[in-house]
Amino acid sequence: MNSYCERIQQVIHRAASGMTREQLEWRPAGKWSAAEIIEHLVLSYTGTTAGSRRCLESGKPLARISSISDRLRAFVVVNIGYLPSGRQAPETTKPKGLPGSEAIDTFNKELAAMDDAMSSCAQKFGSREKLMNHPIIGPLTVDEWRKFHLVHARHHAKQIQKLRRSLQGKD
Repeated sequence: MNSYCERIQQVIHRAASGMTREQLEWRPAGKWSAAEIIEHLVLSYTGTTAGSRRCLESGKPLARISSISDRLRAFVVVNIGYLPSGRQAPETTKPKGLPGSEAIDTFNKELAAMDDAMSSCAQKFGSREKLMNHPIIGPLTVDEWRKFHLVHARHHAKQIQKLRRSLQGKD
């Protein structure tokens, strides 16, 4: 597994380690549960996997040319590692009800599938070629996609840790 994907796995495993199904599914009013956060990550991985496979099937990258604002957003997220809070998740990545008992196994499976698809794209197109468009950030290379997913996982791991702290206060 690529080192970025290994780090993604470690970040989420550390955040959710030892949580029971009930704890994974608990949520404060108006917020996502840990299982829903993990499902959101899973859905982002399945989207990246599908996009990578479309590139492989077409035999070419499917990214548009980056604008100045695309490059600025990519720099902030990928290079600085800052993912602004408060933005609504794209519809395709909103949780649909993955049970807490399946969250980590599904996460591991889809992360590995994304890693495989991204590795195939890196071999075929190179890791520095703009591969496909992120719906908010714009065109990203394979390496930038991997870094994005790490920054994204860290962002959501903090939310899972906050949920854990809230649950500890409920005892």
